[in-house]
Amino acid sequence: MTQTRYVMNELKKFHPSLDFEIMAIKTSGDAMPDAALSKLGEKALFTKEIEDALSQRHIDLAVHSMKDLPTKLPKGLIIAAVAKREDPRDVLVSKQAFTIGTLPKGCRVGTSSSRRRAQLLHARRDLNIVDLRGNVDTRIEKLRKGSYDAVILAHAGIKRLGLTLNLSVIPIEEMLPQAGQGALGIEVREDSEEVKKLVKSLDDADCHISVDAEREALAGLEGGCHVPIGVYANIIKNKITIKAGVFSLDGKRAVKDEIMGLKKDAVSLGRQLAERILKGEAARRILDEVKEGIRRDS
Repeated sequence: MTQTRYVMNELKKFHPSLDFEIMAIKTSGDAMPDAALSKLGEKALFTKEIEDALSQRHIDLAVHSMKDLPTKLPKGLIIAAVAKREDPRDVLVSKQAFTIGTLPKGCRVGTSSSRRRAQLLHARRDLNIVDLRGNVDTRIEKLRKGSYDAVILAHAGIKRLGLTLNLSVIPIEEMLPQAGQGALGIEVREDSEEVKKLVKSLDDADCHISVDAEREALAGLEGGCHVPIGVYANIIKNKITIKAGVFSLDGKRAVKDEIMGLKKDAVSLGRQLAERILKGEAARRILDEVKEGIRRDS
């Protein structure tokens, strides 16, 4: 809701004569706040009802955290704009402002993300990674009550909520973010020319290109909601660098690579990076093992 209000307020700046109304839609994922993400299926659980409302013309646009949006959109829907990106990195939140390196041996670290879990274990096999669900406030409250020694959250969410916490920002080199992390996407119907024109005022071209490249790499790596894959693209002038990593669930194995080229070729570069990673037998083996584990658990 905070992100939706932000988008609405930004739209009002560009279109002061228009009125906007927020429609709150509870998704299937929202209805199961305590269930482990590994048991919930794919990312569409957090977007399906919203996209259905959009397709059925009950709403005119939808605001999404791009990291939560499946790489394949329903027919007739497009991402018309990607707003200026917040910090894409993850943060470690604790009472003592621990870093990954200073976390005490065996301490309980909360996260629901297989990507974060795998990269944490890759760096520190001695940590106790525990499932953690709920909104940001709920997660922070569980930390304050001592249920966890530390939790990992997206820096973007904390900043947008204006929270003041003891946290350590985790460098990209230590933990690759989820594709699209920190970016807000505005989804509309492809045939809604007026709405597309309306939201274009919020589009950040470089951010949109970076997110498209990240999502292309993720799609090429066949990354679903529960596959430990990190992707990050960064644009400097007319050049783009895309980093990606595939991690085993236990953190013991990791395959990382990166590619650089012109930003006009961003999407094809994302695809090339995925293909290059998958040429290696190690990455393919990791992905096959993860998918087999998901099938057994489902």
